[in-house]
Amino acid sequence: MKNIAIVTACPSGVANSIIAAGLLKQASDKLNINALIECQSTVLPVEVLSAADIEAAEVIIIASNSDIDTTRFIGKKVYQGVISNCTENPQVWLESAVNDAQILTVDKASKGAVVNISTADSTTNESSAKKIVAITACPTGVAHTFMAAEALEVEAKRQGHRIKVETRGSVGAKNQLTDQDIADADLVIIAADIEVSLDRFNGKRLYKTSTGLALKKTEQEVTKAFAQATVFQVTGNASSPQNEEKKGVYKHLMTGVSHMLPVVIAGGLLIALSFVFGIEAFKEKGTIAATLMDIGGGAAFALMIPVLAGFIAFSIADRPGLAPGLIGGMLASQLGAGFLGGIAAGFIAGYAAKFIADKVSLPQSMEALKPILIIPFVASLFTGLVMIYVVGGPVASIMAALTEFLTNMGSTNAVLLGIVLGCMMCFDLGGPVNKAAYTFGVGLLASQSYGPMAAIMAAGMVPALGMGLATFLAKKKFIDSEREAGKASFVLGLCFISEGAIPFAAKDPMRVIPSCMAGGALTGGLSMLFGAQLLAPHGGLFVLLIPNAISPVLLYLVAIAAGTAVTGFTYAFLKNKEEMKEAVVV
Repeated sequence: MKNIAIVTACPSGVANSIIAAGLLKQASDKLNINALIECQSTVLPVEVLSAADIEAAEVIIIASNSDIDTTRFIGKKVYQGVISNCTENPQVWLESAVNDAQILTVDKASKGAVVNISTADSTTNESSAKKIVAITACPTGVAHTFMAAEALEVEAKRQGHRIKVETRGSVGAKNQLTDQDIADADLVIIAADIEVSLDRFNGKRLYKTSTGLALKKTEQEVTKAFAQATVFQVTGNASSPQNEEKKGVYKHLMTGVSHMLPVVIAGGLLIALSFVFGIEAFKEKGTIAATLMDIGGGAAFALMIPVLAGFIAFSIADRPGLAPGLIGGMLASQLGAGFLGGIAAGFIAGYAAKFIADKVSLPQSMEALKPILIIPFVASLFTGLVMIYVVGGPVASIMAALTEFLTNMGSTNAVLLGIVLGCMMCFDLGGPVNKAAYTFGVGLLASQSYGPMAAIMAAGMVPALGMGLATFLAKKKFIDSEREAGKASFVLGLCFISEGAIPFAAKDPMRVIPSCMAGGALTGGLSMLFGAQLLAPHGGLFVLLIPNAISPVLLYLVAIAAGTAVTGFTYAFLKNKEEMKEAVVV
C-alpha cells in the first residue's frame, strides 16, 4: 500500500479546505492508498504533519487556492494543484496527482503567503502580530468561562496573534498570567460576568466584555478590543477607574451568586446526607444525622445570605464594601428577609461604601484609615439601621408570603410556575434570563423551598440533552462536526450545563431556541406536578449519587426524559439538511 500525505488549504480555512480533505480521504481509501491529511482550518483542530509523517510519505499532495509554506517538503515528491479541481472528481485527480508528482527543490519551494495555523508564532509577520492576554470568568465558573476562553484562543490565532487566557473557574484560576505575560502584552481582554481584580493591569490597554459576547461574537469582540481598548489606571479609592465601563445591577448580583454557590451546594448535599439515616433522624441530638444537619443547615445555609450580600457589596465598592455587606446579609437572615433581603442589603452596603469612598475627603494623614476603619464602620452602621428600621420588615413579609404561596399552592399554579421557570432556563442558555431563574431557585433554598430548584435544574439540562438527541435522530441533517458537538452537548447536559447547546443556537437560533423552550417548559411543569425536590442547586444527574438529594428520583428522570424528547424530536424535524458536497469558493 502506498503512503502519501495530503495538505488542503484555502484563504478562510473554512469551506473548501474541509470539503477537499473529506473528499480526498474517501478517494484515497477507494484507491487503497494510506493517506495522512493536514486540513488547514480555522474552525476545526489541525492535525499537523510531523517530520516523521513527511519522511514516511512517498508523495506529498497539496490542494490549495493560495500559496502555502512548502519548505518542509524539500526533497520529497510533491504535487500542487488548485483545490476546486480536486472536488470535481477526487479519485481521478488524486491518482493523477500521485503519478505526476515531482521532487521539490529549494528554488521551487515557497515560504507561503498564508499563515500556517500550527506555527503561527514563527510564521506570522512580527509587525502585525500582537500579544494578547485575557481573563474569562462567569458566575458558576463551569461552562461560559472555558468556552469563551477557547473561542478567544481560536479567533486570536486565526487573526495571527498570540494569546494566553487565564480562566477563573469554579476550581480557581488556571493558566495564570505571569507578570512577564502582562508586561509583554499589547492588549488585555477581560471577558467576565463577575467582578475581577484589575490592579495588575495598571498602564495596559484594556477592553472589557462579557463571556456571552466573547463566545458568540468572538471576531467582533476581538476587533473591537483593538479599536476601543483604553489605558487602564488604578485609582487610590474604591471607585472604578474613569475609563472602566460601568457595571450594571446584573453583574453585581452575579458576583454575589457565584461566591454563594459553593456554600449552598455544600450545605444542600450535607443536608441530603443527613436524610440517609431517616428523614427526621437529625432531630435526635448527638447522632451523625444531627451533626450533618448542623454543618449543612446550621452553618452552611446560615452563611448563604451573608455571603451573597457581602460579595454584591464587594463587586460595587471593592474590599471596603465586604464587611458592611456581610453584616447586612446576616441581619437580613436574622430578620427573616431571606435572599431578597440579602440582595437589598448587598446593594445598600455596596453603594453606601462607594459613596463614602468617592465623596468623603480626609486629610492626607488620615486617608489610609478610610478603607479599614471609616468606610466599614459608617457603611455598616448605615446598612444595619436601614435593614432593621426600613427594609427588613417589609421584605420579610414578602418572603413569608412567597414561602407560604409556594408551600400551599395547588397543582395548577405549581405547573404554571414550572413552565415559566423552564422557559426562562432555556431562553438564553446561561444568559441573564437563565441566571435570573436560577438565582430565584437558589435563593428559595434558604427558605426550605426545594421544588422550584428541582424544576430549574431539570429544565436547564434539556437544551444540551435535546441537541445531542437531535444529532442522533437525524444524523443526515448534521455535518460531522455538528454530530461530534452533539455528543459533547449530551454529556454537558447530564452535568446541568445548558451552554452545551450554544453552538447550535448560535448557528440556528430561530429553530433551536423554540425547540429548547418547548422541552424546558414540559420538564419544568412535570417536575412541579410530580412534587420533585432538589437540595443541591448544581451537579445534574450526578447529584443522584448523593442519597435523598433528589426526590422522587424516577419521576424526576421521567420529567427530564420527556422534555429532552420534545426538544430532540422537534429540532430533528425542523432542522434543514446541511449540503456538504457543494464546494464553496472562498
